[in-house]
Amino acid sequence: MIKLSRVRGSRGLRGQVVVIAKEPVPGRVKTRLTPDFTPAQAAKLAEAALTDTLLAAARVPAQRHVIALDGQPGGWLPDSFEVVPQRGRGLDERIAAALSEVYARLPVPIVLIGMDTPQVTPDLLESALRPLADNEADAAFGPADDGGFWLLGLRRPDPDLVLGVPMSAGDTGAAQLSRLAQAGLRVHWMRTLLDVDTSADAAAVASQAPHSRFAIALRAMPHRPTGPALSPEPAGMVPVAAGP
Repeated sequence: MIKLSRVRGSRGLRGQVVVIAKEPVPGRVKTRLTPDFTPAQAAKLAEAALTDTLLAAARVPAQRHVIALDGQPGGWLPDSFEVVPQRGRGLDERIAAALSEVYARLPVPIVLIGMDTPQVTPDLLESALRPLADNEADAAFGPADDGGFWLLGLRRPDPDLVLGVPMSAGDTGAAQLSRLAQAGLRVHWMRTLLDVDTSADAAAVASQAPHSRFAIALRAMPHRPTGPALSPEPAGMVPVAAGP
């Protein structure tokens, strides 16, 4: 497991961060990256994206860090994370179940993210959790470029806020936001991020976070996706990944 020191010098937050993810197994993750990449390459990119996400989440000064996992943990999991299994069929059920289970164990606000935004930073995640922890908002919402959402935070999770929201569709974000509005929640808006779904997305995200594990893994691949060019590391510079 990845060892990670605790964050120092930042006021602890009354809250927790949850990453909902799949074990990066070839053929089960990032299938839309094929045929530009082989299933094994796609899984390697998924693992790099997941690692970046976990390390960013682990650096948020929250009370607890959890992964809601479909599969088995591997060496990519920081030892500061608790593991809960995903439950349910559709993604809406899995998100609702993860939020409910995590909140039942520790009833403090939750920010939940997936494994598709390796460009995410600890500061960005903290900026989502802090308004919930300080009771300045009831929900945090991070829209994605494809019409979905990359982050959902709730001060007090309720399955009805998520169950039945159509997932992986162009109107997923709008439908989820409508649920929050219908419940009368004060919503803290996050900036829009690009999810990694296609090879073009992968190139764009790697360009946004050139020192991430994801970008380093992508540059090492023999194939190149269409999209923004990936420039090599400047001479004399050592890549700095998002973690130790």
